[in-house]
Amino acid sequence: MKKNTMTFTNNNTGESYEYNILDASRGSSVLDIRSFFADTGMFTYDPGFTSTAACESTITFIDGAKGELRYRGISIEDLAKHHSYMETCFLLLNKRLPNKEELINFDLEIRHRAYLHRGLQKLFDAFPGNAHPMATLSAAVTALASFYDEHIDMKNEDAYLEMAHRIISKMPTIAAFAYRQSLGIPFIEPDIDLGFTKNFLTMMRAYPGGKMHLCAYGHEEINDVEVRALDTIFTLHADHEQNASTTVVRGVASTGAHPYVAISSGISALWGRAHGGANESVIAQLEFIGSVDKVEAFIERAKDPDDNFKLMGFGHRVYKNFDPRAKILKELQDELREELKLDTELMAIARKIEEIALSDDYFVSRNLYPNIDFYTGIILTALQIPKSMFTPIFVIGRTVGWITQWIEFKKDKTSKIARPRQLYLGE
Repeated sequence: MKKNTMTFTNNNTGESYEYNILDASRGSSVLDIRSFFADTGMFTYDPGFTSTAACESTITFIDGAKGELRYRGISIEDLAKHHSYMETCFLLLNKRLPNKEELINFDLEIRHRAYLHRGLQKLFDAFPGNAHPMATLSAAVTALASFYDEHIDMKNEDAYLEMAHRIISKMPTIAAFAYRQSLGIPFIEPDIDLGFTKNFLTMMRAYPGGKMHLCAYGHEEINDVEVRALDTIFTLHADHEQNASTTVVRGVASTGAHPYVAISSGISALWGRAHGGANESVIAQLEFIGSVDKVEAFIERAKDPDDNFKLMGFGHRVYKNFDPRAKILKELQDELREELKLDTELMAIARKIEEIALSDDYFVSRNLYPNIDFYTGIILTALQIPKSMFTPIFVIGRTVGWITQWIEFKKDKTSKIARPRQLYLGE
């Protein structure tokens, strides 16, 4: 009879060790080596954890070879095209999509929890005018923990959900306040008459009194196309399995720290240019290239092993095919080109890079397809959102994923404090 196990043999000693194989509902099975050190006196060596599963999860599934991404079993294509970000948040937290009444109640609760304590608002004044919004965002979320100390010790599902709803609702407000503080302009309070995404854009753009820019023909308005585009971006960023920032959130959770402290740590991790900061770098690079006639020269530089120039927004650690989120944004970009006035010099440069990279064997053979950062930056630029706010927008979308991962970790009876080991080579 077959055994669902794998046997390791130490060729130095001839000793063998048998470990159980744990089968996944989707994707790769894993080898249960929790007793490996106790059995063998050795650690496994896996820099970057490229072959290590550190948890069980039912939240997000990725198949990098197939270009597949699912939240709670539902494909990202279905969610992005047929459901709102609020529906996606409900799905991640409750393991199912909401019915009409549940969605209305959830949306209303998020709207009413979006306001910030006056004491927290004073924190923004302490930052210099040139502070990056990500620095302010991280500090403000840490400070938020002091206003809701009761979330350090939750006993039931209602408490978990209240904590999660609170951070999801307040993150756009904190991000918008951080941005406006960096400009030295008055804050715009949340408006309970507005939905999640439109409310954020209003807090970013509005003048005191909540009115939009005044032109000769009247006040400019935020149109439905803009809201739809940004809402889709939030959905596509909502979760992404055990990525770097999520691993940080779970690691901090393992210490017993306040959930908002764990979220703040995730924000700091996401800020890195190799992670969430990449979308900001994409636009900076397009601006640096400057014109379409220079694209081919920069492509050749990217292919030159002796040149340290790297083409931003291409390739992904997990996806060895086209990033499914990038496909969705590519379609959205093409669909909204006219409405969002995407036919700019920047867009022309991006299209030329995309055209060459998708047909050049150098990029194709290395699976260097455009990733989500490539298209996100272009669409956000069309939405008149400054580069400094690209990563905070990533934070807004990802907050629900982080807090859902935090809750899952805390409820897992087998979870332990994160404590990797090392291969010591010093004296």
